[in-house]
Amino acid sequence: MLTSVEVVNAVPTPAPSLPRTAGELRAAGHLPRPVKAELRDNLVAALRAGADPWPGIVGFDRTVLPQLERALLAGHDVVLLGERGQGKTRLLRTLVGLLDEWTPVIEGAELAEHPLEPITPASLRRAAELGDELPVTWLHRSQRYTEKLATPDTSVGDLIGDVDPVKVAEGRALGDPETIHFGLVPRAHRGLVAINELPDLAERIQVSLLNVMEERDIQVRGYTLRLPLDVLLVATANPEDYTNRGRIITPLKDRFGAEIRTHYPLELDQEIALVEQEAQLVAEVGEHLLEVVARFVRYLRESNSIDQRSGVSARFAVAAAETVAAAALRRSALTGESPAVARPVDLESIPAVLRGKLEFESGEEGREQEVLHHLLRRSVADTARGRLAGLDLRSLAEAVVDGHPVATGERVPAAEVLAALPELPVLHEVAKRLDVSPGQPAGWIASAVEFALEFLYLSRQLGKDEEDDRAVYG
Repeated sequence: MLTSVEVVNAVPTPAPSLPRTAGELRAAGHLPRPVKAELRDNLVAALRAGADPWPGIVGFDRTVLPQLERALLAGHDVVLLGERGQGKTRLLRTLVGLLDEWTPVIEGAELAEHPLEPITPASLRRAAELGDELPVTWLHRSQRYTEKLATPDTSVGDLIGDVDPVKVAEGRALGDPETIHFGLVPRAHRGLVAINELPDLAERIQVSLLNVMEERDIQVRGYTLRLPLDVLLVATANPEDYTNRGRIITPLKDRFGAEIRTHYPLELDQEIALVEQEAQLVAEVGEHLLEVVARFVRYLRESNSIDQRSGVSARFAVAAAETVAAAALRRSALTGESPAVARPVDLESIPAVLRGKLEFESGEEGREQEVLHHLLRRSVADTARGRLAGLDLRSLAEAVVDGHPVATGERVPAAEVLAALPELPVLHEVAKRLDVSPGQPAGWIASAVEFALEFLYLSRQLGKDEEDDRAVYG
């Protein structure tokens, strides 16, 4: 049986002062409100108050979000169209924050029916029998969001409903509407239904959604039962030129009031902010290394060697930063140094670990690692060129060449990197440019020094000999 996705783990308890019967609810002046009107009112209130209706969403401020806000204000069902890893599902889940925190429902009802507007035969009968004594409970907004990943084996019964053989076996007539076991969409009554990867639904299953979206009712196996459902249907899809698994049928596409294209972060600082927000880092990773990761991902999205129809997910950038941090933590464990601080040598773990997350063009077989290493080196060089612009690093290069080679690697501690060099004023400037203060642990200083050495190597001012897990600048 399908269950709705909980947006939060713990559901708070409603205040005891809230009405507990239909009579109390009516006396309090409560009026039923459609879910789309509820979203519209709360969005308008947030915009007028200058509050952020979309917490945690990065890079969509001037593009996707204004379009989505217009769609919600118009009361439209929405499909978000974009490549993988563009934050489509994350964006849909934030819609919950625009619902009222608590809403009244009939206690014990199979659907989340409003006590003053019951819709199922059972609730209508109870409301007629109990009148103002109809019991009321309160539903938190986190329980009004239902999410379904579309898969080819999804059935009409899963989404809409089917005859419940247990209820029939209890002696009810087969034509009795109360023998229906409701599917996911009716159970989301007065809430949000999100369908991820909508084109993956078989076309005959998509047809079952037509009535839900236009007439706002359901029909199950020829039953005459019509339920005036109150739902907002939102969906995600990849562009049709990317997925060969299916398509959104034209009648269903026509019923969506808005189709909004999403995108990857447009600016480098947005990419960095996204990584900082989402990555769970197990070691300290400097801003300069996060910038390298962000540049690397952006160069991948521009590369002719990468299948751009598949895209390079934002999850790739997050996983890359986490991999760099993991490499630093591993070195910390091997060398016994603490705290664990990432250095440029840790960037080399990205191509090997994350190669499988990318789709290459057909003519690039055998060159995958070469392409990745080239773009990674370019990312380091461009980041260093921007952050160290105007610094004269010749004294550092001369010191290394004149008998102070510097070794680094996954088993080389930060103290060994620093001990190889004499005291040089330029190193303090490098650390300052990379936001490393003099009082920070040796790992931070070593990261800055190694970053400058790698830039000198990439700009052909130093040599670099690599053997096994060790590299020597000289």
